[in-house]
Amino acid sequence: MIVLDTAALLFWTLDPLKLSRAARRELDRAERLVISSISVWEVALKVRRAKLVIKPPIEEYVAGLSRLDRLDIEPVDVATWLASVGLDWQHRDPADRVIVATAMHHDCPLVTSDRTIAEFYTRTIW
Repeated sequence: MIVLDTAALLFWTLDPLKLSRAARRELDRAERLVISSISVWEVALKVRRAKLVIKPPIEEYVAGLSRLDRLDIEPVDVATWLASVGLDWQHRDPADRVIVATAMHHDCPLVTSDRTIAEFYTRTIW
């Protein structure tokens, strides 16, 4: 199992060549991929604020994610919210904190190009 952060999700689904070779290789090998539902929120918010343009419309994009066999969209439960708050990490981005807490909960690698995350969570792939 591998968790993807929001940018990795967008790269994987919309422009796989933006992934590093190592990330593509590991994603191809993984039997199960997980994203936090906060990534859906983050993508939708960026689309709404015109900071991200994707085709198809966001509703179709998310519906397509739901149909991918290897991908699970995991809801953010109370335990994950609390774990994200309890991280000994000064990073203030709630989405990043939830995504890291999700990877830690599953004790699995996290695909991310974010250096701030990689400095904190050493089981990153990029």
